[in-house]
Amino acid sequence: MRTRSSASPSPSESMATPFIDALGHGAGDKRIEILRGIAATGSISQAAREAGVSYKAAWQAIDTLTNLAGVALVQRAVGGAGGGGAVLTAQGTRLLGLAQAFDAARREVHARWLAEHDDGEGAAGPVATAPVRDGGGRNASATGATLSRLALRTSMRNQLPAVVEQLATTGRIVRVSMRLEGTPAGGPRLVARITRESAELLGLRPGLPVIALCKATAVRIGRAMPQPAPAEPDAQPHGIDVTHLEGSVARVSRGADGDELTVALAGGLQLIGFAASGSGLRARQRARVSIDAAALVVALAG
Repeated sequence: MRTRSSASPSPSESMATPFIDALGHGAGDKRIEILRGIAATGSISQAAREAGVSYKAAWQAIDTLTNLAGVALVQRAVGGAGGGGAVLTAQGTRLLGLAQAFDAARREVHARWLAEHDDGEGAAGPVATAPVRDGGGRNASATGATLSRLALRTSMRNQLPAVVEQLATTGRIVRVSMRLEGTPAGGPRLVARITRESAELLGLRPGLPVIALCKATAVRIGRAMPQPAPAEPDAQPHGIDVTHLEGSVARVSRGADGDELTVALAGGLQLIGFAASGSGLRARQRARVSIDAAALVVALAG
């Protein structure tokens, strides 16, 4: 982590305003919660305990926020009755205040919007975790959930709403099993492998709505097999999980370096990937999609 010898901001820090990059989520973000804990307790380890994450995960959060903000946010404090600790820099204090202001404004705007668009079906209640995909009308709560997903901007073309079904920890790795939104329980699942620190900072738990992200270039597509794809991803040598999904080819773009295909999955979701050049796959044909667990990223909506 970048550190400075003094808590006083340099002229370049005083002029820097890249905090928006560090505020992708509200004050409920574990990373912001850790900053709040450091400000209150003067201790990274205590802030980690209060946030329910490990000391290592707390440092990961600090490093990530520092990278995004472009300035030092936390510095070690030397001496004192406790032998030292940590304090927020002036920029760290500003970031924490801005995060809290953003969160309050976000809540106010959301509450006002729900009140104005209440359709009599509980729209003023908590935001729905899943939009309607059965052709029915969306209420205001479902639209609010969709809006939070649209706040995510990334080069990854595959962004699939899902729900965490199971977490399995082995050493430093957490295997996250997710059910795609709109599919029944027991249906095909996506599996991602992430570090324990990442799982802690996201606050992952069964039932939590998430977004599964994947680059199109990491998705392999071939002809559907005679037997249906297994609901549980295959466990390959060296602990590599491979998710297999099946769907119908919606669009094909031929190319010398591979055929780009859009596959319509169950629940109305679309997945983009590549097949070998000259695969012969055509629109409306059944296809099988394969994704390595290491290629999947788990994200939370804003």
